[in-house]
Amino acid sequence: MIWILGYLLAIAIGISLGLLGGGGSVLALPVLVYVMGVAPKPAIAMTLIIVGTVSLVGVIPHARRGNLALKQGAIFGSATMLGAYLGARIATLPLVTSALQMTLFALSMLLAAGLMIYRTSRAEPALSTTDELNSIQYIKPVCKYCWLWLMTEGLGVGILTGLVGVGGGFAIVPALVLLGNVPMKKAIGTSLLIIACNSLAGILGYLGHISLDWNLIVSFTFLAGCGTLIGSYLAQFVSAQQLQKGFGYFLLVVAAFVLAQNRHSFESPQESSAYLQPHNRVQRRQ
Repeated sequence: MIWILGYLLAIAIGISLGLLGGGGSVLALPVLVYVMGVAPKPAIAMTLIIVGTVSLVGVIPHARRGNLALKQGAIFGSATMLGAYLGARIATLPLVTSALQMTLFALSMLLAAGLMIYRTSRAEPALSTTDELNSIQYIKPVCKYCWLWLMTEGLGVGILTGLVGVGGGFAIVPALVLLGNVPMKKAIGTSLLIIACNSLAGILGYLGHISLDWNLIVSFTFLAGCGTLIGSYLAQFVSAQQLQKGFGYFLLVVAAFVLAQNRHSFESPQESSAYLQPHNRVQRRQ
C-alpha cells in the first residue's frame, strides 16, 4: 500500500509539473525518502535522474517554439554543471550527513516557496495563461558585468543541485531574466535545459559512491511523465497564478515536515546519535 501511495504521488508530481511548468519535481525527494523508504543519499541521486529526465522532455516543446536562449544558457549552464558536480562530490564526504542534506533541502524548499508566493502576489490579474506568464515581472538588468554575476550564481545553484537534488529552477529563471536579459518565455525553456544538464553533472559526481534502484527510478519517472501530460492538458482549464500561490503554501508545509523530521541535526552529536544509528543501518542494507 505504501508503494502504491508513492506511485500515486509520482503521478501527482507530474501533474504539478504540467500545471505549473516547474516546481513539482522538488517533491520527488521527500516522496522517495519518507514514502518509498529510500535512504537520503541514494534518493538525492535518484531525484537528479528523475528531475533531469522530466526536464529534458519538457525542453522539447520549448525548442520547437524557439524558446531557448543558447548563449546565456551556455554561460550559466557551464557554471551550474561545474557546481553540480562539485556539490555531488561534497555530498559523498563523510562529514556531510544525510540529516544535514535533508535540512538544506528543506531550507531550499522554504526559499522556493517564498519566491513563488511573492511573485504570484506581485503579479497583476490576467485573462489568459500567456498573460499570466508575462505578468510575472522582474526588474531589468542593472549591473555592468552581468555575465560574471550570472556565472557566480550559476556555480552556487549548481552546488545546491548536486548537494540536495533540487533542480534550482526557482533561482535559474530569475537569474536569466535579471542578469542575462532573457525574456520570460525563453528563460523558462532555457532553465529546463540547464536543469537537465545539471542533473547529469550531479549524477556523475555520485557515481561509484552509492547504489541505485533502477527499477524504482524507471517506474517513478514514467509515472511522473504521464502525470505531466495530464497536467499539461488540465492547465488550459485552471489559473496558473492561483495554482502557483497554493503550491507555494503547500511547499511550506512539506518543508516544515522535513525540518521536523531532521530536527536532530541541530542537536549535539550525543543527542542525535540514537536517531542516526537506525538511519545508518537502513543505508547499509541498501
